Amino acid sequence: METQILNPNTDASAIPLAAKLLQNGGLVVIPTETVYGLAANALDPEAVRNIYIAKGRPGDNPLIVHISSFEEIYPLVKEVPEAAKRLAEKFWPGPLTVILPKSDLVPSVTSGGLDTVAIRMPSHPVAREVIRAAGVPLAAPSANISGFPSPTKVEYAADDMTGRVPLILDGGECAVGVESTVLTLAAGKPRILRPGGITPEMLREVLGEVEVDRAVLDPLGKNETAASPGMKYKHYSPETRVRIYRGSEKGYLRYFERHPAQGQFALCFEETAPLLRVPFVTFGRKDDCLTQTHRLFDALRELDEAGASLALAQCPPPRDVGLAVCNRLFRVAGFDFIDEAPIVGLTGQTGAGKSTVANVFASAGYRVVDTDKLAREIVETGSPVLRRLAEAFGEDILDGNGALIRARLAERAFADAEKTALLNSITHPEILRRTAEAAFSFSERNIPCLLDVPLLFQSGADAICDVTVAVTAPAETRKRRIMERDGISEEAAALRMGAQEPEAYYTARADIIIRNPDGADPGKAALAAAERIKTRYGGIA
Repeated sequence: METQILNPNTDASAIPLAAKLLQNGGLVVIPTETVYGLAANALDPEAVRNIYIAKGRPGDNPLIVHISSFEEIYPLVKEVPEAAKRLAEKFWPGPLTVILPKSDLVPSVTSGGLDTVAIRMPSHPVAREVIRAAGVPLAAPSANISGFPSPTKVEYAADDMTGRVPLILDGGECAVGVESTVLTLAAGKPRILRPGGITPEMLREVLGEVEVDRAVLDPLGKNETAASPGMKYKHYSPETRVRIYRGSEKGYLRYFERHPAQGQFALCFEETAPLLRVPFVTFGRKDDCLTQTHRLFDALRELDEAGASLALAQCPPPRDVGLAVCNRLFRVAGFDFIDEAPIVGLTGQTGAGKSTVANVFASAGYRVVDTDKLAREIVETGSPVLRRLAEAFGEDILDGNGALIRARLAERAFADAEKTALLNSITHPEILRRTAEAAFSFSERNIPCLLDVPLLFQSGADAICDVTVAVTAPAETRKRRIMERDGISEEAAALRMGAQEPEAYYTARADIIIRNPDGADPGKAALAAAERIKTRYGGIA
């Protein structure tokens, strides 16, 4: 079949030709504000069947019926509830689809065999002009081969539909970039079946309570029927295999270092791209989900164009428009996730209550990596680190059995700053290596962990942490606790405190500060921090 591509803005024959083709049962690719659609007369069963044939689309996947004015909804449904009128007044024309019980006028093939019909009024002027000129409502799923990314540019629609349809209308780049939000009003409480540019929060402002269907972020059950387009297990997928990384940006970068693979690309946010050492395609800014929806489908096609065999995608939080991004990504990947839990670094001043905070994190499900314990392990009798210490500070730091005499090492190592630096240069690399090994092991098993590191920033251990937490307390409170805890004098406690960095050192570097004032329990603040970190930095499973 020969395919024409016409621009209605420069060719006056484009709209009349499209209308004639549609009236005669033909197919036309039209632009909408969401994605390009493959349109046919929604009331003509044979024309609608040709949509399924052209796309290679399963017949049980319902289509959306497009109208150009609100009055056109009445013949298509059994009744128009007040809720639908309020939604139309607020969001039509625009990227919102409403599902209602269908009238007998709508063929079963259009509704995918369901007794409901999905209807929307597009805001793209070309789409509405075509509907008006044709004089019939249009069924118009995305103009792509079924299962592949939806086209947001005319060249992508042409890639998939040339030779399959007689006419493609060029309406420029689609403004939204993902398909419309689908909301059912036909099953009790209003429920979102497919998220899009109209968010749950926006709908709740109009309707009050609005549910989000479980299948938005999870696959349909084995015997469940798709009540909306886009609910299938795998959808919108490029040739490139896509997996989704759910964790922190640091973890995402670390994954590529620890798991190199030939042909592997990053599908990432713009801000992450400069930090990568692998090929990448970006799909919007990290904290701007509107740019992500606008770019996502184009980025998927660009992966194929770049010859990627595997792409690891960053994942935004499933909130607001991010819900739509997650919904599409999850189906692109066929729910193939890599979940890595956060690595948290804990530090603070002596006597501030760090142990209490560590215990709270442990009760919240974090595995605690105690670097003091690791520091003791690396100087066990016969260890390489102990041999290097003996060479640096004298063989007599070892007893007759070759074990470390800690007091003698401390006396020499802390005699001046130069010797202390020598001690740290010998011990810190091995402590850090073991700390990282333990942390990565937990994170990759999706178990959140807490690194209890007194010298977190000084040792460089903060580099492997997704988030850092510092515990502080007033000087007098700390002094009293140290004296009670260690059974030492006030003068000795003051000397120990004086050897540490001031509070400002921690507050300037840590992501989260837990202040532990005199007489207060830091547990509540610590628990809140532990839960917040898991939500913000960890997988969303």
